[in-house]
Amino acid sequence: MSGVASPADFDGEPLDAATTIVRHGRRTDAERVVARLTELGWTVGVAESLTGGLLVASLVTVPGASACVRGGIVAYDTALKTSLLGVDAAFLAEHGPVQPKVARQMAEGVRDATAVMGERADVGVATTGIAGPTSPDGQPVGTVHIAVATALGTRIESLQLDGTRDEIRDQTVRRALRLLLEAL
Repeated sequence: MSGVASPADFDGEPLDAATTIVRHGRRTDAERVVARLTELGWTVGVAESLTGGLLVASLVTVPGASACVRGGIVAYDTALKTSLLGVDAAFLAEHGPVQPKVARQMAEGVRDATAVMGERADVGVATTGIAGPTSPDGQPVGTVHIAVATALGTRIESLQLDGTRDEIRDQTVRRALRLLLEAL
């Protein structure tokens, strides 16, 4: 006999052959990321600055995310980028936190920061940028750098986004999820 479960009923446990999940509409990018990571048997760690936890929150809203999401670090204060994520302090002092190199180092560093029993996360993703309404260092509001690091290398995307503070942060999360999908 076949049962029918809605996506809300799925708790991340493997389903038996007699269970069918009925979906209404397209899967979100966060759902696609979690599904792909789970399929690969990979884990992810998230390092966020301008998005302040929105990216990891979007992933953990997906049922079954605990199979692949290690955790997230909100390194909003520049000093935390060094102490928790290993970002080069001299580079930060000279160039500031809104740089492609900082996003790269955050993504690479979060793989180690979210290690479990000595095993680093398979994927690290990071966001840094300026959401506004003003810029602390003269770069345009909407300047954003996103990085995704895996054992195969690191991808960085630099963007110039328009909108309000909230819109820039939301757009950054959406683009980070898509960059993650591309890297997987």
